[in-house]
Amino acid sequence: MSHLIVFAHPHEESFNHAILDAAVGALKGKGQEVVVRDLYKLGFNPVLSSGDTAAMRAGNTPEDIKTEQDYVRQAETISFIYPIWWTGLPAVIKGYVDRVFSYGFAYAYNAQGAIDKLLTGKRGLLVSTYGTPEEYYRASGMLESLKQTSDQGIFDFCGIQPVDHLLFGGVTSVDDAARKAMLKQVETSFSSL
Repeated sequence: MSHLIVFAHPHEESFNHAILDAAVGALKGKGQEVVVRDLYKLGFNPVLSSGDTAAMRAGNTPEDIKTEQDYVRQAETISFIYPIWWTGLPAVIKGYVDRVFSYGFAYAYNAQGAIDKLLTGKRGLLVSTYGTPEEYYRASGMLESLKQTSDQGIFDFCGIQPVDHLLFGGVTSVDDAARKAMLKQVETSFSSL
């Protein structure tokens, strides 16, 4: 089974990187093929340009986009691991979605004007961290909003079945025992795929 992990955090010593390591270890422990696309290490350009859209309309997808689309196409499961910044995706992963999950590749409109979900048959798992205490995000409705915009607004919109979205709050202020429990939850979720 092929599992693509799209990772977005600029610091190697981050808790997000520990999450990535736990996810990869759990998947490889189950014999799965894992491909990690670390957007910061790749220097991925997140800006969808007029040149990109013109090239794609002409059937000449830019090489960096085509490379990522090939990874998405080959994957049976796609995971995003990223921090929540200003209640949303970091720019680099938002730009990945903008450029890679493009019209004609991830979705299209059919003759009836409805949406054709072109990535149907794939599963998706998201892991997001945020520094704000979980109680605040839960009470404000932010947790459900984050799930709606990412799980449904990105994955489900393209036909990827969201199987889980782990949201870990207060990661900058909780103790090591809490972080270890979070990593155990990551291992359990990725092992069960």
